Amino acid sequence: MTMTGLVVCAAVLAAATVFGVWHRRADGRLKKVDGSGGERLLGAAELGRALGERATLVQFSSAYCQQCRATRRVLAELAGTSEGVARVELDVEDRLELVRELNILRTPTVLVLDRAGRIVGRAAGRPDRAALLATLDERLP
Repeated sequence: MTMTGLVVCAAVLAAATVFGVWHRRADGRLKKVDGSGGERLLGAAELGRALGERATLVQFSSAYCQQCRATRRVLAELAGTSEGVARVELDVEDRLELVRELNILRTPTVLVLDRAGRIVGRAAGRPDRAALLATLDERLP
C-alpha cells in the first residue's frame, strides 16, 4: 500500500470514529423545545385520543423499528406512574402528512406535549427515562 492509501485509510477511520461518537451522544437525547412560539398545537384530532391533563408522550414508531419496543415500555411506565400523563403511539406509515409536517426523520421519535398540545421536548432515538422525568417535572405543572 502506498503512503497516500494509508493517509486516506486513516482519514476515513478518523471521520467514521468522530461520526460514531457524535451519533451515540446525540441518539435519544431529549431536546427541550421553547414551546412559546407560534408552532402548531397537536390535539385529539391528530393524535386519535385526548391529551393528558398534565402532559402527553407521543411516540412515532414503525413496524421495523427495534428501539420502538423499549421506548414503548418506558413511556407506558411513565404514563402509568405519573399523574395526568397520557401516552400515544403513532405509526409513521399511517400518519405520513403529520410526520412530514413535524419533520420526523427516524423512529422512534418521542414528543413531549404540554396540556395545551405544545411540543416542549423532543427525542430522536430511544430517550433516557431520567431525562423524560426531568422534563415532566421541570417544564410541566
